[in-house]
Amino acid sequence: MTPGLALLASCAAAIGSAVAAWLLPCGVRPRVAGAGVALTGGFGLVAGIAMLAGAPFAVAAPGLLPLAGLAFEGDPLGALFVCVVSAVAVPVGVYAASYARSHGLDDRVPQAALPLFVLAMIAVPLASSVATLLVCWELTALTSLAVLVAEHRGRPEVASAARWYAVMTHLGFLALLVGLSVLAGEAGGGGFAALRAAGPALSPAVAGVVFVAAVVGFGSKAGLVPLHAWLPRAHAEAPSHLSALMSAAMVNLGVYGIVRVGFDLLGGGPAWWWLALLGLGALSAVYGILQAAISTDLKRLLGRSTTENMGLVLLGVGAAGLFTTAGRPQLAALALTAAFVHLLGHAAFKTLLFLAAGSVVRATGTRDLDALGGLRPTMPATTALFGVGALAASALPPGTAFVSEWLLLQALVHGPGSGQESTAVTIAMPLAVAAVALTAGLSIATFVKAFGVGFLARPRSDAAAGATEAPSGMLAGMGLAAVACAVLAWAPGLMLPAVSAAVAVAVPGSPAVTGLVSLQLAGVAGVLSPALLALALVAGTVAVVAAVRVLGGGNRRAAREWECGGGPLTARMEYTATSFAEPLQRVFDDVLAPETSVDVDHYDESRYLVRSVAFRRQVPDRIERRLYTPVLAAAREWGRRGRALADGSVHRYLGYGFVGLCALLAVLAVFG
Repeated sequence: MTPGLALLASCAAAIGSAVAAWLLPCGVRPRVAGAGVALTGGFGLVAGIAMLAGAPFAVAAPGLLPLAGLAFEGDPLGALFVCVVSAVAVPVGVYAASYARSHGLDDRVPQAALPLFVLAMIAVPLASSVATLLVCWELTALTSLAVLVAEHRGRPEVASAARWYAVMTHLGFLALLVGLSVLAGEAGGGGFAALRAAGPALSPAVAGVVFVAAVVGFGSKAGLVPLHAWLPRAHAEAPSHLSALMSAAMVNLGVYGIVRVGFDLLGGGPAWWWLALLGLGALSAVYGILQAAISTDLKRLLGRSTTENMGLVLLGVGAAGLFTTAGRPQLAALALTAAFVHLLGHAAFKTLLFLAAGSVVRATGTRDLDALGGLRPTMPATTALFGVGALAASALPPGTAFVSEWLLLQALVHGPGSGQESTAVTIAMPLAVAAVALTAGLSIATFVKAFGVGFLARPRSDAAAGATEAPSGMLAGMGLAAVACAVLAWAPGLMLPAVSAAVAVAVPGSPAVTGLVSLQLAGVAGVLSPALLALALVAGTVAVVAAVRVLGGGNRRAAREWECGGGPLTARMEYTATSFAEPLQRVFDDVLAPETSVDVDHYDESRYLVRSVAFRRQVPDRIERRLYTPVLAAAREWGRRGRALADGSVHRYLGYGFVGLCALLAVLAVFG
């Protein structure tokens, strides 16, 4: 099947299922929408694979959009992201049909918008003009927002998260509109071919403005710190199948945009561009995983982990840009390959983790890890699948993240040493290595907490004790994502041809550059084969468990008889998510700045007699507190004072219009 036919089938599946979900009764809407999402993703995956294999694709519709028209074209870079989005959509569609039906999410608007959201995400990497990219970008925001607000009537937190998401994503859109409009104005046209030809000839000031605007606009969608405030809110409050699509597919489009504009359209740039991107990526990775490590909300933890992983991806992109600037295309290709491999792995395991978290929320009605536990006996399949996702997210073999983070470390470690780098680069690379290493260690602790506290031990609430296993449709969707995690962890070489083709678009060079990336990966796999490491770890685990059972079998009766007078274990004796993270919180106390309050309530008869003591400890988002809270307070004050201007006087309103018109004419007279 050619890419054009496959994409036409994808469009038909998305639009047809959206119309059907709008017209059909509520009982069948989730099945129709879920099938539409899966089919849209399936046909999109076929088209992406065909384009990666070299099949051409180009479509232009000049009259479809006023002034600019629509234009789509496929290349290996865009095709890789089409494959990622489409591959995520397939298990999500299978899962969504059962989840939405059992969760009461059968309204027309969210069900009809879901397949259109997938279609809009597939269209973004195929856009080949500024107008087309901006239209598709806005469609992803609007359709995802329509699904996000599905539960806003019953939960005020959903409405708050939707407001944050809408404001942040449209501020990012405004930045993209400014930056890409400047680039199109300098190029004399909005087509990517014209932008590509004019990009290297731009003045440093104009190119810098375009790149900064692109990082702000695309970085806000990727959850780059400090533009991340919407992400943990929206991902936590959205329906879990939407959380998976947003966290595993949509945020990747932000990475795509930065790579497309920075490498392809602008042709690279000065070192400060990539140093800034590398620094923001490292900050996002460390800060995101710190926030995740102390989080007790399961879905918020996963959302903050998305900030961490997108930070690692953009750290690799920044390193690739630095190496390109230093004239080292081999290391640039290696770093960008590591970034793309990590992006693929993150898409797989984050899909699985959010879908498993949705099964937990459906069964227990809570996301609070402190109230969970004891799910293994009642939800064995979900527990095992979440465990696969947690292992894949940890930077340990045979986890999916181990391969990409190890490769990223190899690129960063070999960066300094040629004698051609600036002092800033020489300092930045060891700091980046330290950030990756710290992030890897904290991610292990985070997912040990999420899995151990959330699923093992004894239930700490009646809701956890009464949990039941997810329906077969939800388990099937999670199973598909788990298979993807296993393939990417055990056979990472399968993705190399696609990744190498995409890297060649961003880092042009001879075929030897792409071949060197393959050789580097082959060398890593030869020394530390993920499959061999996995087999060794499994064999070692089985051996240890067998030894414990054989050697400890004779002492089991004595251990039961002697319990130090404590009696049988209860849920009150277990670690909670809060207590598990408390040592980490102490270590990073100056960074996290936790807030503690103690309220003591006394009896009226005597102040010496205490009725109760309430201890509260919370860890707010420090960046949000310092950056967004003052801005929101100033906006509220501005709005409050602005009410005084609207006193109902028509004469005053006419005066406002007259003053505004005079000011506009004065500006046009001076600058026109």
